[in-house]
Amino acid sequence: MKKTLLWACALGGLSVVLGAFGAHLLSDRFNADQLNWWNTAQYYQVIHTFGLAFAGLLGYRITSPWIRRGAFFFLLGTAFFSGSLYVMALTEARWLGAITPLGGMLMIAGWVSLFLGIRQSETAMKD
Repeated sequence: MKKTLLWACALGGLSVVLGAFGAHLLSDRFNADQLNWWNTAQYYQVIHTFGLAFAGLLGYRITSPWIRRGAFFFLLGTAFFSGSLYVMALTEARWLGAITPLGGMLMIAGWVSLFLGIRQSETAMKD
């Protein structure tokens, strides 16, 4: 789970860089749609950075393949969801919008996987 936590740190740092980049360098150059795509990408990246960190920490407490799957889904989902929106904002290639829902589904799969991992090991955890 150490690698998961390292990825979360990298993704978190990158979200700050991309947020600042969007706010300071792109806001005057982007139209409303582009700015909205950028901000949405950055927002979901931040949220799922915390999800990834949570999965990494949870993996030290719960031994379940579902926790690892959840982390993988968060990482891949963020790449597809936020990545497609970042590129779409930079290039205005609207066809990339077809990839974004796949990323969203992977993010949902991450949360469902964490749910299943926690539920599976509820006997090992105390309320």
